[in-house]
Amino acid sequence: MTVPATVTLKRGSLYLSREVYGRYFPGLETIILLRRGDDLVILPVRHAAAGGYVLKLRNSAGDRVVHAPDFLRDHGVDENVERALAVQWSSESAGLVAADAFSL
Repeated sequence: MTVPATVTLKRGSLYLSREVYGRYFPGLETIILLRRGDDLVILPVRHAAAGGYVLKLRNSAGDRVVHAPDFLRDHGVDENVERALAVQWSSESAGLVAADAFSL
């Protein structure tokens, strides 16, 4: 695991800063969201044809947003809740992990 970073859940979307995007997903257009127990796992997708959620450019600063209300709703996340999630890269999972993201 590496130094923790933060992503934000808000209104059915996942927000990534330019720094988080640049460090973990540079040049990628899509990610996969998985639930493993109470953890949220964010996996990079190397080929957009493989599917996943689109990392949309949010602003000129380079921040990204992933619209995933279906995934979040299916896993019991209230769309009206806004919260920051600490994430760390896990080489075991080959992605970013937000520990206990679904236990709140």
